[in-house]
Amino acid sequence: MTETVALRARTGRDRRPVWEEPPTRIGQGFKAAFLGLLVLSVLFPLWVILVTSLSSRETLAEAGGIVVIPRGIDTAAYETIFAGGAVTRALWISTLVTVIGSALALTVTVLAAYGLSQPRSVGYRWLLIYFLVPFLVYPPLVPKYLVVTGLGLKDTIWALILPPAISVFNLVVVRGFFQAIPQELLDSARVDGASHFRTLVRIVLPLSRAVIAVVGLFYAVSYWNVWFDALLFIDRNDMYPIQRVLQSYLLAGQAPHTSGGSTGVSMPPTEAIKMAVVVLTVAPIVAVYPFIQRHFIKGVLIGAVKG
Repeated sequence: MTETVALRARTGRDRRPVWEEPPTRIGQGFKAAFLGLLVLSVLFPLWVILVTSLSSRETLAEAGGIVVIPRGIDTAAYETIFAGGAVTRALWISTLVTVIGSALALTVTVLAAYGLSQPRSVGYRWLLIYFLVPFLVYPPLVPKYLVVTGLGLKDTIWALILPPAISVFNLVVVRGFFQAIPQELLDSARVDGASHFRTLVRIVLPLSRAVIAVVGLFYAVSYWNVWFDALLFIDRNDMYPIQRVLQSYLLAGQAPHTSGGSTGVSMPPTEAIKMAVVVLTVAPIVAVYPFIQRHFIKGVLIGAVKG
């Protein structure tokens, strides 16, 4: 026995693969340096945007337009864009679109995914093919525009909510998660007299919090970042979402309109106004993410293991 163990040790049969070996100090140092540079590449632009938005005209002039090291705090850019009312109204429109759209899209996705995950559903194969065809062959833009305008949705928030109300990718992800739930558990609920709706609410949804949180985050980010649909279907300035206002500030170079006439205070620098709008656009999603980070990481790991 001892000779066999020694022979295996000499031939290297008991050695584990390289990826299963404990990391060396050099490897750990390389990983730490790489992750540190990656985090820095993400945080540094955000820091520059925030500092520039809070800089005065003199600081921006000395720095050449982009500030890295802060020299005091000047909130004139935020006061200016909020005084005009356009950004405040755009934030309200984007919030409505995000909340209503995410709730509607998540409800439709969950209901459709549950129905398509049940093999005994009537015509579920044909319905699945019906959903997958637009996923593989994206519909042209002209029919989409004609449908939205034909339904009278132009210049309303429903033009931003209904067209992307369901994502086939998210539907497939949620359906795959529902299919991983043991069928015996659902059959036992049916034997006890529970309806499909009660089974979904009392059994399936509590077991699917992680994937629902992930899909909900995807929908929320998608609705918050809606811009192209607003460019197509929204012509009224008072119905612009925040992304459309951001485009007008950054690309078109439009200055915010202040209410109440001249206040005797000079306008803040254009760069500070642009960066302030960027901060207001990014801040809500950044503020929401930490509350669902735990579910997001769990959902991604579960999807990686089961997928």
